Amino acid sequence: MKLLWLQAAGCGGCTQSLLGAESRAGVLAQFADSGLELVFHPGLSEASGDESLAVLRGAADGTVPFDVLCVEGALLRGPGGSGRFQLLSGSGRPMIAWVRDLAARARHVIAIGSCSAYGGIISSGENLTDACGLQFDGDQEGGLLGGDFRAAAGLPVINVAGCPAHPGWIVDTLLSLSLGALGESDLDAWQRPRFYSEQLVHHGCPRNEFYEFKASAQKLSDLGCLMENMGCKGTQANADCNLRPWNGVGSCVRGGFACISCTEPGFEEPGHPFMETPKVAGIPTGLPIDMPKAWFVALAALSKSATPRRVRENSRADHAVIRPSIRKRGPK
Repeated sequence: MKLLWLQAAGCGGCTQSLLGAESRAGVLAQFADSGLELVFHPGLSEASGDESLAVLRGAADGTVPFDVLCVEGALLRGPGGSGRFQLLSGSGRPMIAWVRDLAARARHVIAIGSCSAYGGIISSGENLTDACGLQFDGDQEGGLLGGDFRAAAGLPVINVAGCPAHPGWIVDTLLSLSLGALGESDLDAWQRPRFYSEQLVHHGCPRNEFYEFKASAQKLSDLGCLMENMGCKGTQANADCNLRPWNGVGSCVRGGFACISCTEPGFEEPGHPFMETPKVAGIPTGLPIDMPKAWFVALAALSKSATPRRVRENSRADHAVIRPSIRKRGPK
């Protein structure tokens, strides 16, 4: 399976994430071992200048075969729908024109990261560049290619959303496509692969004991749960970040930062500071998925009344000040 990768408007963070994929030989060797050929990538291919333009022109006119178009970064439609806020260097053509032409040739189209999925950070604020995703404009269907778009193999745009996208999500999506094991029923309502979006960031969170007892952090360096005061949306965010950490060890909450639910449209403008939890009458407005407010209030009150001293004290410190006791076993 041949891959053609374009970088539109963004920071390149998803490529940086991909390069951290867990493979002893590196992600390119992993691609080769799996039968994936990288036809073009602006940062990883040897071709540059006129050579790279020749590859892209050949792909657009059908003389250079490829199977999958991966697009990283938001698509800039401005000014006035011309797309001239971002021209592909040396071509004189807007990036959105290249994307449309190549998408029409591809068997599969993948949005790599939340910018190319929904518009992401690039579309925040006044969005003067009229940035959007490939098939979504924020949480509305449409985007650059339109809501009815289907690639040659019959699938809509596959949104490997995240800011950045986890390398495992990218690799697993490509491998699933190469094996013919990813169908439309394997995508969720936001067209994300369900193998990672049907998990919650809360699953596997190292702070779960603090969450259970509602022992909350009061400041960034505290060990306690980040949901009540520090803006964490891990109980609402669809991703397996804590079950499949970056480089085997890292995730936002493991680094002491709140989950901002970066895999969903609109995460970039939550309406409040990222590291603060909005509340009404002292109750967080963003409750865990599937939990009624009354149940949460009752559970929180009961949990806090039963909080062990160890958990309570540790939640407000930057290191464990009280160790778990050692259970002494008696005769069976």
